[in-house]
Amino acid sequence: MVSAARIAILVRRTPILILAIVLLTIGAAGAFHAPAMAQEQQDRGWSLRDLLFPRRSERVEPPLDIEKARPKPKAKKPRAPRPPTEPETPVVEKAPDARTVLVVGDFMAAGLAEGLDTAFADNPGVNIVTRSNGSSGFVRDDFYNWPEQIKSLIETEKPSAIVVMLGSNDRQQMKVGDVREQPRSENWTKEYERRTDSFGTAIATSKVPFLWVGMPAFRLPKMTSDMLAFNDIYRKAAESHGGEFVDVWDGFVDENGAFVTSGPDMNGQPVRLRADDGINVSRAGKRKLAFYTEKPLMKILGLAAPGGVAPAAAPAGAPVEAPGPAAAPIVIDRTPPMLLSDPAFDGGTELLGAAPQPKADPALPGERLMIEGKAPEASPGRADDFSWPPRTNPAATATATDTTTAINR
Repeated sequence: MVSAARIAILVRRTPILILAIVLLTIGAAGAFHAPAMAQEQQDRGWSLRDLLFPRRSERVEPPLDIEKARPKPKAKKPRAPRPPTEPETPVVEKAPDARTVLVVGDFMAAGLAEGLDTAFADNPGVNIVTRSNGSSGFVRDDFYNWPEQIKSLIETEKPSAIVVMLGSNDRQQMKVGDVREQPRSENWTKEYERRTDSFGTAIATSKVPFLWVGMPAFRLPKMTSDMLAFNDIYRKAAESHGGEFVDVWDGFVDENGAFVTSGPDMNGQPVRLRADDGINVSRAGKRKLAFYTEKPLMKILGLAAPGGVAPAAAPAGAPVEAPGPAAAPIVIDRTPPMLLSDPAFDGGTELLGAAPQPKADPALPGERLMIEGKAPEASPGRADDFSWPPRTNPAATATATDTTTAINR
């Protein structure tokens, strides 16, 4: 029998045996991970914890380019098609004797001058000169007195024509004597008419032909109604002093007469005509203002087309050439128009139906059908022969007999 001492020794050695078994198991398992553990030990050293509780091999990190799925780029919204831009007009050098067109007024006149400068950029015989004051008007003559200033401008520039666009700043009080009158009151209107008339008189005295371009509509309804009243005053002042009033109103409103920010340009293409403030005009709007002014301006300058060159006056003392002989008139052999109702067109002398037609024989089948409504008797065997029993056609029977006999033979 085993003594109690030996049993106590075995009990004390049991943990050591268990530990040995565990170590053997770990060693066997670690043999499969030897390469990974060797590399790991080289990197961070060895410890008892690694022997008892080996770590899993480090996760192999995927390449950076496939680590995360890259989000697909969002499809860009298609941009609205841009309106066709007007091709750049080549700028030519102005001739020394080019005619000067003087453009005067406020900030609207400055925009009109830009449009005119573009319109006549390729014309060496026309030079656009701008002498505008953006904050000026007829109300604040203490700031800028146009009836007085226009005289010195004409003497300095010596223009062949004058274009006026003025009045967009005049919706304000005006000092009449010692009283400040409200816009468009009775006294205000009388003084305003007097000042515009004085301005027209100053231009007429210089004997320079001029155009007075009216105001367009604006976004504010009150401002638009004021511009309508101002345009009536400008028209009267222009026409009473030999000038011409250019109405641009319809080009900046819709079919109902309301203000529009965008609309057709001079070529009929939809473009933006006005700025966001509803007052200033865009580049296309400036060109449209000039479009309304081109035709009467070309008439004053003696041009046939926007690209036509202004005729230059002969210098003093130059010999005058005699006019050449008139060209012989060209004889054109014209064929007179042909009338379809002419009886001689088809060789006859009378129109159809002029002579009475002879009466047809009423016994004819056609006449009986038309007059009496009786159709001719159907031939035997024809599709419209509805007699019963069916009749036979002797000629058809004879033909059928002959054909059968020929076949039988």
